[in-house]
Amino acid sequence: MFVVTDPNMQGREFDLLSFTFMMVIVALFPIVIHNSPIIFIHGISLAVFLYFGLFFEMMMTQIAYIVSISKVKLSRPYWYKLPLNLTMFLFVSLGSALFYYALGGSHGPSAFDTPGDAIPIIGYVFSQFIFNHVFIYFVRNYFLGNKGTIFDKEFFWDLGNTAIVMPIGFVLYVLYMEIGEAAIYYVGLPFVGLSLILTLYYASQNVNEYLQKANEIGQELTGRLKVGEVLDRFVESLTVLFPVNYVYIFDRKNKDDLELIRYFDGDKNIGFQNPQFSSFEGVSQSVCASGQPILYQSRKKWRHIQSDLIPKKVESIMSVPIERNNKIEGIITIASHKKRSYEKFQLMLVGILANYMAVAIQNARHYEETKRRSELCPLTKLYNYRYFENLVSDYADTYEQVGEKGYASVILLDLDHFKRVNDQYGHESGNEALCELAVRLSHIVGDDGTVARYGGEEFVVFLPGVGREKSLAIAEELRHHISSVPFRLKEHITDHQGAIDAWLTASIGVATFPEDCESPIELVRHADRAMYVGAKQQGRNKVASYERVLEAAE
Repeated sequence: MFVVTDPNMQGREFDLLSFTFMMVIVALFPIVIHNSPIIFIHGISLAVFLYFGLFFEMMMTQIAYIVSISKVKLSRPYWYKLPLNLTMFLFVSLGSALFYYALGGSHGPSAFDTPGDAIPIIGYVFSQFIFNHVFIYFVRNYFLGNKGTIFDKEFFWDLGNTAIVMPIGFVLYVLYMEIGEAAIYYVGLPFVGLSLILTLYYASQNVNEYLQKANEIGQELTGRLKVGEVLDRFVESLTVLFPVNYVYIFDRKNKDDLELIRYFDGDKNIGFQNPQFSSFEGVSQSVCASGQPILYQSRKKWRHIQSDLIPKKVESIMSVPIERNNKIEGIITIASHKKRSYEKFQLMLVGILANYMAVAIQNARHYEETKRRSELCPLTKLYNYRYFENLVSDYADTYEQVGEKGYASVILLDLDHFKRVNDQYGHESGNEALCELAVRLSHIVGDDGTVARYGGEEFVVFLPGVGREKSLAIAEELRHHISSVPFRLKEHITDHQGAIDAWLTASIGVATFPEDCESPIELVRHADRAMYVGAKQQGRNKVASYERVLEAAE
């Protein structure tokens, strides 16, 4: 190859060293896309190729790429890219050179003697760009298994790079022929400046894109109304923005203890992991103690910190405090298997997202507390009428949409002659009786259903998945427990000293879906009819089912 291209070397050894020096300097300012560096050496390599030939262009390109890889510091799993990319650059150089020769191109001063010589030069530049990205696409899709399009971000950045630096490279060749070695520095130094400018521009564009995404995520987080939704969306966002294998979100319970409220593993299974965990003597606890974010690029930087939650194969770690009103309310820790996975500006972005999340969680907790208060009876602490109706309505909607077969029952209960309790013992004693009844109902029903205060001295129980036989058994147990166990009243208005016992009874109606109605939404109305017709009108202190009421009416 050295003989075929016949480079004019005599007396130009120092020029070659100068070209090599400039290419190495430019290679120190790469931009990295998809773990692959893009370097702006093609303009200089064009001048070297046109004057000295293929051999020296290949050698200098290989040297420059090795320098660029050392600057990027690829982690060990990506070391295979060095020989792979060196081989790829070798074939790109060969392919574009063959295309150049096929178009009649030559080297040395005669490479551009006439306007017609521009055709092989343009063909060389075009073929080099095309070959480069065809090889990249082929390697990614068929060797690395990273399916994607050839027209990615790297393609357009390299296209812009080629459009800018190749004309400058041609000017470098022309000036080198006219003034010799001085042209290398006249044009080469601006080349270095251009490389630095393009690198900084890419970095700023990259940061701006991240900031825009962070702002969009922040706005979305503040629109969530449940704490769980905020946490899930936040973790999902981190896995999209950064190379993440593990995410830990801690809530600060007190000065020394942290509670793990969200954990994410590399399989994207978002959920709780050991929610009672506290006293974390690791990375997150260090951040909690210092109040300062930390960034570790490799395990040897943080291996002095004991941690049972972070796997040994983790290398890079980011950890930031979640602050609200100048107080640390939690910690976010992100971990990756790769070295140097994170940059300092990304640490800042996580901090910004953490602030968004802190506001979103506070708003969600406020909403949940307000909603909870609006759904509870302030006296008995049971759910209220509004919540109960929504519960049954949601169940009915789900049943109609899914079409699953099953049972559901409603028990409606009304205390008999409760006005006498208020008149005889006072309204405070009446409230005591209602609160004690709420406790009894909740205890007996347990996990089988939901108990609510329907209004006044009426209570209602919704039993999803419970048929008529079991619901009647529960209703009878409720009736018996009310009538056979007295209610202890302390705030009575009688002259008796100390607490007194009051005996109460209840009339109860039961309705079951689908036997008693066509839709679960009708259960309350049918249970109400069963209670008044089958229990109240039949002497009270009874349990009546809607089925028996219908049979009696017929």
